[in-house]
Amino acid sequence: MNGDSIMGGENLVPGEDESWWSAVLLEEKRWEPFTDEPGKEPQRLQQSRMDWEHAQSVMAGDEVVTLEVRGYNRGGLLVQGEKLQGFVPLSHLLRYDATSSEEERRRLISSYVGMQIDLKIIECDPGKDRIVFSERAAKAGCGKRKQLIAQIQIGDILEGCVTNITDFGVFVDLGGVEGLIHLSELSWGRVHNGNDVVQIGNVIRVVVLSINTNNARIALSLKRLDPNPWEFLGEKYHPGDVVQADVTTLTRFGAFARLAEGVEGLIHITTLKLDPGMQIQEILEPGQHIHVKILHLDIEKRRLGLGLVTPE
Repeated sequence: MNGDSIMGGENLVPGEDESWWSAVLLEEKRWEPFTDEPGKEPQRLQQSRMDWEHAQSVMAGDEVVTLEVRGYNRGGLLVQGEKLQGFVPLSHLLRYDATSSEEERRRLISSYVGMQIDLKIIECDPGKDRIVFSERAAKAGCGKRKQLIAQIQIGDILEGCVTNITDFGVFVDLGGVEGLIHLSELSWGRVHNGNDVVQIGNVIRVVVLSINTNNARIALSLKRLDPNPWEFLGEKYHPGDVVQADVTTLTRFGAFARLAEGVEGLIHITTLKLDPGMQIQEILEPGQHIHVKILHLDIEKRRLGLGLVTPE
């Protein structure tokens, strides 16, 4: 399973960031049921006795279990069996499409009700009285995920298929176990949407940043396959240089533009020649190819100030 490896250089093992892993498992507020369905009561699981010892054994053994879908909420499915019950986040459903509308998501998850589906436990927390399941993880079969994780090492360069794109990152199937590329690890420049960088079904190469064997969490990076452009930008560019760039975002205080190296700089609104009452949208738009002048470059703070160069 191990591929090439990136060793040395910048530390590839960030501290475990529970803030974005919790996004994978959904925040508590997203467990709230749909309450705007006329004539329908919020759907909840029936009361049952949880066998936590059994649940922890199932997770430790990387077993596949079959549970019935008893209901749903905005975040996913409510599933239950004789000894187990819990939650399946939307992002861990095989049929989930992150580009779908709210209504399409509701139709999808409501269609699961009454079905028996194969699942794996990806989070088991008796203290919070919570178990989180994954339909995606169950695809690998019993024991496969545990075996694959044991073979993967931090710094490995692996090939995988993009299986899902969410607002917090991109899921990649590494051959039976999924890893997550956080939005900040997709590119050295700012990324507003994972679809701007990859598409579902793309086969990509990634670097392994961290592995949590207890929770089977693998953090990946796409951007670290390339050198950090900030490390050589100061040698390549100097104030006064005119370069090409693409407008990425418009804000009330200016516009961001991306250089060829992937680094974004700010064209502050005070540097634009706008007539009284004129809006920035009248002269710039996302995706527009422009020429800019390097006004200032702060490598230490990673700040780049740009000025729009208009044709004579």
